Amino acid sequence: GAGAMGMAFADVLMTETDASILLVDRGGRPGGHWNVAYPFVRLHQPSAFYGVNSRKLGSDAKDTTGWNAGLYELASGAEVVAYFDQVMHQQFLPSGRVQYFPMCEYEGNGTFRSLLSGETHDVKVAEKTVDTTYMNVIVPAMRPPTYDIAEGVRCEPPNALPTLDEPPAAYVIVGAGKTGIDAALWLLSNRVDPESITWIRPRDPWLLDRAIIQPGREFFDAAVGGFAHRTEAAAHASSVEDLFERLEATGQLLRLDPEITPTMYRCATVTQDEATQLRRITDVVRRGRVQAITPNEIVLDDGSVTYQPGALFIDCTADGLERRPVVPVFDGDTITVQTVRTCQQVFSSAFIAHVEAGYQDEDRKNELCTVVPHPDSDIDWLRTTLGDTLNAVRWQADADLQDWLMRARLDGFSGTRGDPDAEQLEVLVRILNHAPEAMTNLQRLLDEVDPDAAPVGR
Repeated sequence: GAGAMGMAFADVLMTETDASILLVDRGGRPGGHWNVAYPFVRLHQPSAFYGVNSRKLGSDAKDTTGWNAGLYELASGAEVVAYFDQVMHQQFLPSGRVQYFPMCEYEGNGTFRSLLSGETHDVKVAEKTVDTTYMNVIVPAMRPPTYDIAEGVRCEPPNALPTLDEPPAAYVIVGAGKTGIDAALWLLSNRVDPESITWIRPRDPWLLDRAIIQPGREFFDAAVGGFAHRTEAAAHASSVEDLFERLEATGQLLRLDPEITPTMYRCATVTQDEATQLRRITDVVRRGRVQAITPNEIVLDDGSVTYQPGALFIDCTADGLERRPVVPVFDGDTITVQTVRTCQQVFSSAFIAHVEAGYQDEDRKNELCTVVPHPDSDIDWLRTTLGDTLNAVRWQADADLQDWLMRARLDGFSGTRGDPDAEQLEVLVRILNHAPEAMTNLQRLLDEVDPDAAPVGR
């Protein structure tokens, strides 16, 4: 794969080893799903957190207008695609150490086939095969909706929105994840009346305030201070309900409707201004997932609702953060790249490549690269937070890893570090004082709601 994770992995191998690399990808150019995403897609995190470790993405500028004003820029899909193309053609291929085979399907056992000519290539792998496709990122344009759609009903991926030449009678957004949020914000930013939008949200999401996910020392209070709030909430919570109340009260999690308790958590971020805009959409349907769209009504898990004839349905239900079964990252001559920090795919891929380059013992490598699966439900906030914390503890005990993390561009929070002043030192002490109790309490809360699950991070 030559998607974001494949490119991030190859970049670290290029930088830290003298390995030769063969990249096989079924797409026509690097960047994976970014090549088919909707035209108005942007990162949900600062550009500083994304791309490959050796090359900056964006200009480290802050937005001065719009609903992200005051925060660091969010690269557009077009910027990301151009960036990966530059990495390939300005860094990888000129090195003479990378061979790139686009439009090819890997068939296993060192064999891949051209999707254009049918030619088959057999490769003798001297070291390892690296699977960076396991996370299986899917965007709406890559597959049809999974529900039945009656003839004559117009249902499109978000890609169709910028091509409209006549307004439909109404808009129906299907899905409450990042893509649904993006579609809603795009319509509102283009002055579509929120009264003409229906939003089908099978589960309401807990959202992250993007202000707490910012690089640089100036955001120490929001980023590191936010971590202190989360650590204290995890340490002191008497129940799962109490935990989320504490997280919301300190601004660590947001919800769109104060009357609805979210049951979904998938790392989507918004600004306070974006949340205010999303709340303008008041026609929200909460009757489960769509099963079918007939000529007259929307059939859902828990009943049916009618819709305005001539409405455009916008399918935002593809699973871009699929929760995959955990497999060993290092297994003999195979590396299966997965996330080792919540929803930080490219950081995780770069980190795994660094561990591959610098460590020999497979058990040690798998310990350092303990997988933190993508979250899906509200309870997964506990699992991912505990998994991230346990990994951080492992990494802190390794001086070489700490040195790498301090220098890693993709470790976006490394820029918040340095010699702290008195107030910042107090924040760090709060984290250190509460971290052990937080880990113990999170596992206790998880055991209460899911007693049959294995302990996190084991």
